[in-house]
Amino acid sequence: MNIKMIKGHGSGNDFFLIDEITNEYQFADEERSFLARLLCHRDSDLGADGILFVLKSERADGRMRVFNADGSEASMCGNGLRLVARYLCELLGKETAVVETMKADLKVGKRPELFPEVHTFQVEISPVLFDVNALPLKINQPTLFNEKIHGLSDDLRFTAVAVPNPHLITLVDVDRLQSPIQEQISKKVNGSNDLFPDGVNVSFVNVLNLGAIYVRTFERGVGFTNACGTAMSASSLVTCMQGLNSFESTIDVYNNGGKVQCVVHRFEEKYKIDLIGNATYLFKAAVEVDLENGAFTVREKQAFTEQLSYEKLQSEVQHYLHEFIEG
Repeated sequence: MNIKMIKGHGSGNDFFLIDEITNEYQFADEERSFLARLLCHRDSDLGADGILFVLKSERADGRMRVFNADGSEASMCGNGLRLVARYLCELLGKETAVVETMKADLKVGKRPELFPEVHTFQVEISPVLFDVNALPLKINQPTLFNEKIHGLSDDLRFTAVAVPNPHLITLVDVDRLQSPIQEQISKKVNGSNDLFPDGVNVSFVNVLNLGAIYVRTFERGVGFTNACGTAMSASSLVTCMQGLNSFESTIDVYNNGGKVQCVVHRFEEKYKIDLIGNATYLFKAAVEVDLENGAFTVREKQAFTEQLSYEKLQSEVQHYLHEFIEG
């Protein structure tokens, strides 16, 4: 089977995008999972954090399904959604679109460049759920907000939120940020455990100053990534709820892959987050896949030049983070 795809990234979180709207192939779920494990493996000729499948939708401009590198399906992916937003807007010749995801139909659209010559898109992150059953988190209380979890840490306080994929967020100082504790906790809650039966994304957040935070995320099904869009959105929300940032104001969110912006909207007791960031194409390729034998060959590969502009943004971000985090 010959599969055409684009490799791109949002904040360094990289994906293959496979179009099932204009191409003839359509995959069964087992095939999507298998393709993700096969093509995304970092020891292969390709490698990525996951695959974005773009499908037709009966009620929106398109539908997104996200499969992680380990073959599991994610209910949402903010960084991936920006790539899908760009692809659909360019395919349909629109400035804005609506994308069907597992839990909600989300508004997306083109935005002014975050940095010169960096393609920038805004995507809606919702619904936002604090009910621990939405993650799920097995504790004897309805929500978890800035509280300790017995058995995870003696002093760290966590907030649990689904947006709609599950996140466990804690605010930390620089020493904790650079310690091995995040990896230890992340592996514990994503292995066999009594708290998170389906695993959870774990983010350590450092407040740099008013309107600026740094987020480092261990993603369920992937491990540490350069950035996680829903984690950065959920982290921005948590800082607003703790009074460290302001609702309805732009928050610069820094990560190992670059930078995004978030705006947290509050409607009485409900929340919605705008995630604004790059949607950068790396290359397009044609891959011959042997599903039966679990093998593939890259037949064609054509690089884009967009990464050069994004690397300038990365350089600026690294300089900024060095000043605040490394001193």
